[in-house]
Amino acid sequence: MNAAASRRIIYLSGTRADFGLMQSTLQRIAATPGLSLQIAVTGMHLSAAHGHTVDEVQASGLPICARISLDTSTRSGASMANGIADCLRGMTDLLAREQPDLLLVLGDRGEMLAGAIAALHTGVPCVHIHGGERSGTVDEPVRHAISKLCSYHFVATTGSRDRLVQMGEHPERIFVTGAPGLDGLSELAAMRKDDCLHALGLAPGQAFILALFHPVVQQAGQAREQTLALLEALQGIGLPVVWLDPNADAGSREILAALDAGGLPAGSVRLAHMARPLFAAAMRHCEVLVGNSSAGIIEAASLGTSVVNIGDRQHLRERNANVIDVSAEREAIEAALRQALAHGKWPCDNLWGDGRAGERIASLLASLPVGPQLLEKVNCY
Repeated sequence: MNAAASRRIIYLSGTRADFGLMQSTLQRIAATPGLSLQIAVTGMHLSAAHGHTVDEVQASGLPICARISLDTSTRSGASMANGIADCLRGMTDLLAREQPDLLLVLGDRGEMLAGAIAALHTGVPCVHIHGGERSGTVDEPVRHAISKLCSYHFVATTGSRDRLVQMGEHPERIFVTGAPGLDGLSELAAMRKDDCLHALGLAPGQAFILALFHPVVQQAGQAREQTLALLEALQGIGLPVVWLDPNADAGSREILAALDAGGLPAGSVRLAHMARPLFAAAMRHCEVLVGNSSAGIIEAASLGTSVVNIGDRQHLRERNANVIDVSAEREAIEAALRQALAHGKWPCDNLWGDGRAGERIASLLASLPVGPQLLEKVNCY
């Protein structure tokens, strides 16, 4: 297939998290004969307060075809809904102009929902990665809504596949690829511990806890109290903490205010952004990962890292044995942290995949049928 006949794909990226998970897969897609890839950048990527991570997208060498600005500073439920509207307008204009063969989206964020709606209405088939998962809160209905708008599904587990079939998706359009974020993760995290500690601003040989706690949108009013409970538990443990600031969802202002009021243990470091190689190394070398990030549910097991998962943000998601689930209460968090610290490292077994998702995804994108017939969807039940 010559360059003029290449299958044109746009990937929509809204956060440091989704781009980091997908980067190796995107680079594999871009290197696959017959495929042409561009990135549409939006959301927190364009926010200085969140590290202006569009620079990392640009540094990857992947071509950016659009920058769609959203309000990431108001941090309310209403601003999140308006952000979906703004992203919908931007993606509609982009897809109507470019008419790619496929739009690729990942996960459950509002930007991805906007992209899937725009794709359906501009005649562009959409491919959804990480559909079919249970996670509770606002994330789950958004994830399932994206799935119903999409033509193909690249899922991480057989359980996710089965749930999509129960939702009426056609089995022949669902493919178990594994989680892209596991591809090359061990190599990405290969930084020596002392080098990692130096990069984080910690003393040589220092044991530390890695914390990443995001707001739950429906519980935004409780975010400050939940964060203070976590901070009190961390003070009770006493180890230095590397704290990575939350996303821009409703409730994140309350988390930041609690950090200012409650404080971290002596010797701790607080960062607005961490490049993915350093984050992977920190996840590998920390004593425990605490919070409610999907990294603890999906990626940490491949590094043998103990995880304390707090609250409802990852509710009912499939888990590996390294995860301890607790309520957002000081005593429960501290007890779980002590249990995780006592256990130490786990075997690097992971139900979310074998680290070969990217090659499967690139192969499928190059070979699956495309065209307007994909948009003629009916439930299979």
